[in-house]
Amino acid sequence: MSELITSSAAVLAEKLASREVSAVEVTQAHLDRIAAVDGDIHAFLHVNTDEALEVASGVDKARAAGEELHALAGVPIAIKDLIVTVGQPTTAGSKMLEGWMSPYDATVISRIRAARMPMLGKTNLDEFAMGSSTEHSAYGPTRNPWDLDRIPGGSGGGSAAAVAAFEAPLALGTDTGGSIRQPASVTGSVGVKPTYGGVSRYGAIAMASSLDQIGPVSRTVLDAAMLQEVIGGHDPRDSTSLTDPVGNLVEAARNGSVAGMRIGVIKELQGEGYQPGVQARFDESLELLKDAGAEIVEVSCPNFKYALGAYYLIMPSEASSNLAKYDGVRYGMRRLPQDPPLTIERVMGATRAAGFGDEVKRRIILGTYALSAGYYDAYYGSAQKVRTLIQRDFNAAFAQADVLISPTSPNTAFKLGEKLDDPLAMYLNDVATIPANMAGVPGISIPGGLADGLPVGIQFLAPAREDVRLYRAGAALEGLLEQKWGGPLLASAPVLGGVK
Repeated sequence: MSELITSSAAVLAEKLASREVSAVEVTQAHLDRIAAVDGDIHAFLHVNTDEALEVASGVDKARAAGEELHALAGVPIAIKDLIVTVGQPTTAGSKMLEGWMSPYDATVISRIRAARMPMLGKTNLDEFAMGSSTEHSAYGPTRNPWDLDRIPGGSGGGSAAAVAAFEAPLALGTDTGGSIRQPASVTGSVGVKPTYGGVSRYGAIAMASSLDQIGPVSRTVLDAAMLQEVIGGHDPRDSTSLTDPVGNLVEAARNGSVAGMRIGVIKELQGEGYQPGVQARFDESLELLKDAGAEIVEVSCPNFKYALGAYYLIMPSEASSNLAKYDGVRYGMRRLPQDPPLTIERVMGATRAAGFGDEVKRRIILGTYALSAGYYDAYYGSAQKVRTLIQRDFNAAFAQADVLISPTSPNTAFKLGEKLDDPLAMYLNDVATIPANMAGVPGISIPGGLADGLPVGIQFLAPAREDVRLYRAGAALEGLLEQKWGGPLLASAPVLGGVK
C-alpha cells in the first residue's frame, strides 16, 4: 500500500511543504483508494473527484510560485454528509434530502476551503445522525474496515471507516451523543468532540442543537489537533460560538505528557456491562499512565447512570422540533397523498411517511410526546434537571482530577443487523460518551488496543475550554501505547486497513 495513503496528515503536510510529493499525487492516490475499496466499505455517499483535483492542482501551482500556504494545504479530507457544502449534495443520509444542493457553505467548510484542503467527498451516516451503527442510512450501511461483517459505529461511521480504511487521512464528523468518539473507538481511529461552542455549528444540519458539535476524525492525535485548529474559533453566525480561543492544540499534541497530571477514573463508566477485553485494555492503559508519572484517582459521578435516559428525552425532543421543517412544502422531498383531498396536513403526512426512516420516526414520536401538554414537566423538564446534576458531577470530578478517563464504548464492534431489532441495546452503546454532550465538555477517543481482534477505544474528558489538556493527555497515552505495540494500531490489522 502506498505511503501516500498510509502516512498521517502531519507527515503528508511535511512532504507537501518540501515538495517531495505534489498535492495532485496525494489527492489522486486517495481517490484511487476510494475507487478500489469503497465498493466493499461504502464510506462515501458522494465522491468529489473533479473539484478535489482542481483544488490540489491550485495548491501545487501556488506552492511553486512561492505563495505562503496553510500547513494542511493539499492534504485531503472527507466530510460527513450532515455538513452543508456548495457543489456537493448534502443528504443527511435521508431520502428526505436526496440530491439536495446547499446554496451556502457551513462555516467549517469555508475554513477548509480557506486552508485549501481538497475535499474528497461526503461520507455516510445514520439518517439525520440518529443511530449508533450507520445502519440507519437510507443509502445502505457502512462496513467496518477491520471486519466487513461488523458495524463501523455511528452516526458518523462513514467518516471513521474512511479514515481507518486509508481512504482519507482526515475527516469531519458531528458528535451529539458520541457520534465521533464511538465510531473512532470501534474502527481504531482518533475522534474528538471539542468543547461545545469551540467549533461553529453553522451549516451542520441540526438534530439536537444543545448537544451537537462538529469535530475531527483522524489517525493520530496530532492530526486531530491540526484539523481542529483549522475549523475552530469564533463565528458570529453561531449564537453558541465561544469568543475566547481554546489554546494551542498542536503544541499540546506535539508535547503530550501526563507527568504530574491527576487522571480520574470514572467509577460508573467501567466494570459491569463492559466487555472483558475492553476492560482489560482500559486497565492496561491506566498502568501505562501511572508508570509515566500520572496520579490515578477514582472519582464518582453518581448521576451519570441517569444520563442515557435523560439524553433520550432531550435529544428526541430537540430533534422533533428541528425536523418539523421537513413538511413537503418549504424544501426537501414532496409526496402527494394518493387520494383527495389535497391538504397541507395530508401532504405533510405523505411526505414524512415516505421521506423518514423507522429510527427517525421513532425519535420524532418520542420527542413530540415528551414535549406535549401534560408531559413536558414530567419528561423533558425532568431530563433537563438531570442534565444539571450531570454538570455538577463533572464539576466535582474536575475538582479532584485534571482529566477523566473511561472506555469509549462498553464493547467492540458488533455484527451488522445484530441490534437493529433492539433499539434499547443499540442506545446503550453511547452510555460512556453521552455525559460529555450533556455537559458540553470536550472528549477524545484514541485507539487502546484490541479485544478479540477488534479495536478498543480509550476516552479522555476535560473541563470546558480545556481542549489543550485533552490533547496533551491523549497524545501522551497514544505515544505510550504505540511504543508498547511498536507502531500505530491500524498497522497491526491482519490485512492493513481491513481490505486488500
